[in-house]
Amino acid sequence: MKSKGIAYPYVGWMGLFVVAPILIIAVYAFTSAAGGFTLDNFKDMAQYASAFGRSFLLAAVATVICLLIGYPLAYFLARETGWVHRMATMLIMLPMWMNFLLRTYSWKFLLERNGLINTLLGFLGVGPFQMIDTQGAIVLGMVYNFLPYMILPIFSVIEKIDPKVIEAAQDLGADSLTVFRRVTFPLSLPGVLSGITMVFIPSVSTFAISSMLGGGKILLLGNLIDMQFLGNAYNPHLGSAISLVMMVIVMVCMALMNRFGEGEEGVAVL
Repeated sequence: MKSKGIAYPYVGWMGLFVVAPILIIAVYAFTSAAGGFTLDNFKDMAQYASAFGRSFLLAAVATVICLLIGYPLAYFLARETGWVHRMATMLIMLPMWMNFLLRTYSWKFLLERNGLINTLLGFLGVGPFQMIDTQGAIVLGMVYNFLPYMILPIFSVIEKIDPKVIEAAQDLGADSLTVFRRVTFPLSLPGVLSGITMVFIPSVSTFAISSMLGGGKILLLGNLIDMQFLGNAYNPHLGSAISLVMMVIVMVCMALMNRFGEGEEGVAVL
């Protein structure tokens, strides 16, 4: 009984700061400004279908790029030791020690028309290019900010793979590529799926990155929700409906990823 009592503060915290806000959002989503039940908020979302598609597309692109960059880095980090390991870990974690907005603002100054990158390209007789206020700049901001969330889960899983398993595969005649394809990668899939989830979810709901690097010209779901609650188009009922639908979609994606991960883990063990 005493051990159960320890969980009461946590349950109260979750109820107050997680469950209660979700219930409030659900109430707002299914009610009108007059307070009556309505489904019009969900019907009005149809006009923002492009924002939904754009948000999930850019988040998916950023997640794929993070995976393509993060997996080799995580593999390298897990195989290195000594000062190389410590230096690589510090370089990966160092940007995370700075404020999120500061990191994003730094890219704004680098990418603007008279920024450092265009200035350097000017010395080479190239440019200037329109890099800021584009979808590419938003994806770049997502990758830069969320890449460590892809690297660290994969690294933690690869590091725990028993070297004897690799040695057994090599003793059976498998070359390096076969060992990676048949042993290392399947065993690292739980980390890959965790990394995909940790990158995709904040990417699809971000609004700070798109506001700073997109210049407010590219509307994503985070910006749309922000507009409904804090902007001139104040409509918390529509904003709650959008938030609720996005949350359901994200939860479905997480459930599918977890189900797929369980299946892959079982295959790897076999």
